[in-house]
Amino acid sequence: MWGKLKYQLTLHLIIFIWGFTAILGKWIEADAFVLVWYRVIIAFFSLLIFLIILRRKLVIQSSSNAWKTLGVGVLVALHWLTFYVSIKESTASLAIICLATTTIHVSWLEPLIMKRKFLWSELVLGVIIIGGILLITGNTTGEQNMIGIAFGLLSAILAASFSVFNARLIQDVTASKITLYEMFSASVVMSLFLLLSPSFTLNNLLISSNDIYLLLFLGIICTSVAFLITVEITKFLGAFTVTLSINMEPIYTLGLAALFLGEHQELSTWFYIGASIIVGAVFGNAILKYQQRKKLKKAIS
Repeated sequence: MWGKLKYQLTLHLIIFIWGFTAILGKWIEADAFVLVWYRVIIAFFSLLIFLIILRRKLVIQSSSNAWKTLGVGVLVALHWLTFYVSIKESTASLAIICLATTTIHVSWLEPLIMKRKFLWSELVLGVIIIGGILLITGNTTGEQNMIGIAFGLLSAILAASFSVFNARLIQDVTASKITLYEMFSASVVMSLFLLLSPSFTLNNLLISSNDIYLLLFLGIICTSVAFLITVEITKFLGAFTVTLSINMEPIYTLGLAALFLGEHQELSTWFYIGASIIVGAVFGNAILKYQQRKKLKKAIS
């Protein structure tokens, strides 16, 4: 009992740390492009060092899987970029609530990519989430907030896309190799974005000492270390328990945003009603999947 509790507490500490990623997006002064470039570069090199220390194999043997993984890394880069644009344009609270719709996007993407049966229950949950978003957006003022919501919803679609593709890749490639390759291709993509930008100069990469510390925390602790620990915990708790627990991230972020950014003063009651509906639907989807798995196991046995 203590063993599982220990892993549960560690997992929630990791999720709590992930809750800081949106807050860091507000604290870091660098723009979204530079922020994401530093994050993927730091994450790639720190993860590479960790894996070398742990003596893990680094090369994906199948060239087909290697190229697919590098391609998914492009989606990861675009996801983080749109996520941090959303934060910069609006608030951390709005961005994280938009990101909470990822689970529902997975529900319609999986049947297309994984060739599984479409479930009407997932469509109903999707409609409920759309209702929550309408409550938030319908009572949100300001052009910047609307831009932030648009980028936040796009970020969720991108997150759902790379999650589904990773679900296919994980059948043939270890999680550590997938993440390493994706961080590499994300680094290349973000570097190309910056180099091809007409307004880019090396001065754009000059950041304050405060930003350096925050980016190191974001790239190493929130990305590399958190990933490695989560992979290990999944072996003991199972994928479903970990996925269900990760749904707590929006709640942690909302609390942190209220505490450190004072965003609760900018958000209306309708925001919290809409946010509660979205988070409730996300948890409902996870519980529904659990019940379906239990029925399937009974039918097989």
